[in-house]
Parts: sequence; C-alpha cells; structure tokens
Amino acid sequence: MSHGHHDERPRHGPEQIAAALAPPPGRNGGDLVVETLQGLGATTVFGLPGQHALGLFDALRRSSLTYVGLRVENNAGFAADAYGRITGEAAPLLLSTGPGALTSLAALQEAAAASAPVLAIAAQVPVAGLGGGRHGYLHELRDQQTSFRDIVKSVHTVRTASQIPSAIAAAWESALSAPHGPVWVEISQDVLLAETVLPVVTSMDATPRTPHARPELISVAAELLAKAERPAVVAGGGVVRSDASGKLLALAERLDAPVVTTFGGKGAFPWEHPLSLQSWLEDRHTTDFLESADVLLVVGSGLGELSSNYHTFSPRGRVIQIEADAGKLEANHPALGVHADAREALSDLLESVGRREDPSAADRVRTVLEAVRDRLAGQELALEQGLLAAVRQALPDTSPSFWDMTILAYWAWSAFDARHPNTMHSAQGAGGLGYGLPAALGAAVADPTKPVLAVSGDGGAMYSIAELATARQYDLPVTWLIVDDGGYGILREYMKDAFGEAAATELSRPDFVALAESFGVPAIRTNPGTLAADLAKSLAEPGPSVVVLPARLRMFEPTHL
Repeated sequence: MSHGHHDERPRHGPEQIAAALAPPPGRNGGDLVVETLQGLGATTVFGLPGQHALGLFDALRRSSLTYVGLRVENNAGFAADAYGRITGEAAPLLLSTGPGALTSLAALQEAAAASAPVLAIAAQVPVAGLGGGRHGYLHELRDQQTSFRDIVKSVHTVRTASQIPSAIAAAWESALSAPHGPVWVEISQDVLLAETVLPVVTSMDATPRTPHARPELISVAAELLAKAERPAVVAGGGVVRSDASGKLLALAERLDAPVVTTFGGKGAFPWEHPLSLQSWLEDRHTTDFLESADVLLVVGSGLGELSSNYHTFSPRGRVIQIEADAGKLEANHPALGVHADAREALSDLLESVGRREDPSAADRVRTVLEAVRDRLAGQELALEQGLLAAVRQALPDTSPSFWDMTILAYWAWSAFDARHPNTMHSAQGAGGLGYGLPAALGAAVADPTKPVLAVSGDGGAMYSIAELATARQYDLPVTWLIVDDGGYGILREYMKDAFGEAAATELSRPDFVALAESFGVPAIRTNPGTLAADLAKSLAEPGPSVVVLPARLRMFEPTHL
C-alpha cells in the first residue's frame, strides 16, 4: 500500500537547490495539487471537469497521473470508493463547484459508511466570494463545505497557493488513518489558475495513524475469551479493511470459536471452514446462536441494523468490541470497548490467549447451518438459490464483484461465498442506488488484469447507464449483470407485504441489450438455465460486456418481524 513517503528529510544538493530557485515556467495552483498527489504516491485520479476546476484539470496534462473521467460526479465517487477499497490507497476524486460537488454527496456517504479512503478535491468560487456573501458567482453556495462536513472525516479549505501541499497532505493522512474514510479539500478557482513561483513539490510526508489497543483492555479480553464456555465471533468490514483475515482465522482456531461475517465483512473468514457460520445474519437461528454465546468478540463491526437482524439481537453474555471508529464503540450494546485497528488488536490477542479446545464447536455450527437450510427449503426459493450458484460458478475466485441494492445482492449478502477477503463489495453501508457498475469500473482501473463483475437491478441500472460510455472509452474488463424485473423489486415486495399492493414501483425501461450495443458494448439476453455459461463467457472476453437476465426474484422470509 502506498501511504505516502516516510523517508528521512532529503538533503538538497546544488542541483536541487538550483531547480527550486528556478521552477519551470507556466505552472499554476493546479500543478501544486498534482505534484503533491504524486509526491504522496498517487498514480490514478477520478473525476469530472467543470469551469472552476479547469486549472486543476489542465495541470493533469503535465503530470504522470492517470486520469479516469466518468459521466456523473456521483459515479466518479463510487469508482474512487472502489479503487480505495481494492488498493487500500487514497483515491483522489477531482470535482468542480456547486452542482458538480453536490452531486458526489451520495457516493461520499457510501465511502464514509464503508470506510473507503476517498480524497475529494473540489474547486470553489474565487477567494473574494468565500465567507457567505451573495456575490452571484456561477455555482456559488453560501458555505459549500457545510454540505460535506456531516459526511466526510475532515474538511480542508485552501485560500492561497502555499497552503495547497499541506492541506492535501493533511487530508491524505486523514483519509488513510483508521478507520479509512472520505475527506474534503476545496480550492478556489483563482488559486488554481494563478501562476506560481513556488518550487516544484518533490517530497511529501503524510503518515496515517493507527489506533492501538490499550494493553490492559487486551489483558481483560484475553482472560474473558480463555475462560469462555461458548465464545463466538462477529467479523465485520474492519477485518477486511485492515487485512486481518489471517489473524482472525488463527484466533478462531486457537479458541475453537465459531465465526459469522457481516455483510461488510464478506470473505473475512473461510466460508466452508468447520467454524464458519457464514453470513446468515438475517436468520433467527444465527441470532439465537450469537445471543447464547457467553463471550462474544465483535471485530470491526458496529452491530448496526443489518448485523443485528434489524436490532432484534440482544446478547446475554459479555461482549468485547474491537473497533477503529470510536463513535461505534458500545453504540448499540454495552461492551468491553477496545478502540483499535482490527489487525493490531487481533495480533495482540494472539500473543495473549492460550489454546482452548471445544470438540462440540463444529457440531454446533453444523446444526445452525442445517436449521437455516431447512427453513429456506420450505419457501420455494430454488430460482434465487440457483442464480446465486450460477454467478459463483461463473466468477473466477479472485475476481472482485460489486453489487447494487437489488434482490440478488440481498441474497448474496447472506448466501454468497466470497472465497477471498476484499473481493465482494456492495452499497450496503449507505444503501444508495447506482453503485454496482461505476464501482466495478474503479476496481478494474485498480487491477485491469482480472475481470470484474457488477450486479444491478433494472431500477439501479438506470442510475449508472451513462457509465457504459466510460467502460467503452477505457476498455475496462467489467461484465455488468442486470437483473430486469420491471421495477424496484424489493420496494414492490415491501409495499405488498405492508399495504397489500405496491405503488410507484413499476418502471418502463429500455431494451438494455440494444442500449449497451449502442455504446459499442457487447450484450446478451440470458435466462436462469444459461446464466452460468453466458456470464462465464462474457467475463472471459476482454473489455466491457452486459448480460441481461429477465427475472422476478423473491427474498426469503424475514425472521425479525
């Protein structure tokens, strides 16, 4: 992971001093931005130009940065989010002012909820227009940063050229300090355009901070786990973000403790492991099992709505919660709260906890999973289970997948074997539509050597259909599966259950195959019987492709009502 240079301060010789005293002509504030990003280790930026940001985009021509332009700012934000999740690096997102900036808000909310390190750099009206006066500048807001302050980790406003490197370095450090998250930098148009005589930015230092567990808390946690009769573990997205799945596996095996992964923690624990409860968090059998644990270790999860079976989970034993986001500690349940990065804390526990043997643990896990299977077997859900199996069969094990808010994704949260950590991602953090395709594009930019899968419903697909042009322009290896059920399927189901009939859920939509082909993207219409073969063929071919599956899916019955 490239988290900025941490080397000793370079000693400048005569050549470096001469270069600093006579910087190349024609540079502006935008050059200081891209030079700083390069100095911090950035290689790729996402975004969309606008009038106030032209100085920034002009400077990209003089840099080594790769620019990936999307068609809508929100989609550019989703792409940066995925790039940050896949690489662990801060993903620069370049935006204009006012409408362009505000259009990115939903993507930044998802990045915040999922702890994705997005470094948003937006333009602003000229410095004279800052401060709340109504000057009538194009795109003018009274206080643009206020719109973002509730979402991002930190806000950095730049009013002079000399502030640019320090502001971006501080934002970079903030984005990559655990928990990762989005940050906001804004630079006035005139500062970006003004010629600068400042020397070229050659060395930047931004060292992210990692919260370490206090040793007395680790001692207490280790003692509780060692003496537990029925320990269990909930592994959340923090395990994936901190690359701690290996440590988690070692600790679970040391303790013979069953592990369930949250929907954000998919892949954090091997799916077929004898101690794996998989991800059936919306099933009462799993909820009951976790409630019966006398010591529950929660790592990298806030036990929010989805992870607690819609807040019906009520633990009866002691809870140990390891969480890098201090705001989530004990937010839902009293616990021994350990403010720490998951990887660091699990390492500490491994050094402190002795071997605990429980021959019955695997049997108890098997009993839960059989009960879950039996419950589903009585609901006539062969279509949905078959489709998920077809997707798993077609998708290479190491290929990442990005799931929009759609019924097949809600199935995947519980039932899809991600096989590797950091390979299955969805918009379950904030829950907005339109994530699947642009996020997959960002992941393909991060690693173009393997195919990437995006999954959307027809409703969510319309949010990001414009990005087929981006997929084609950059020839990205993304296959987009669109499950077309003629409307907002899950809302249709919710409304029928609650009110007897649905309203505002039925949608007229295009011929997705013809539409994709009009972008120059190969497309095919498939059916449940041929999905596995059609999807595998599309994933194996270079460049973008679309697979359209007309199907009406149902969710399994909820157990929290």
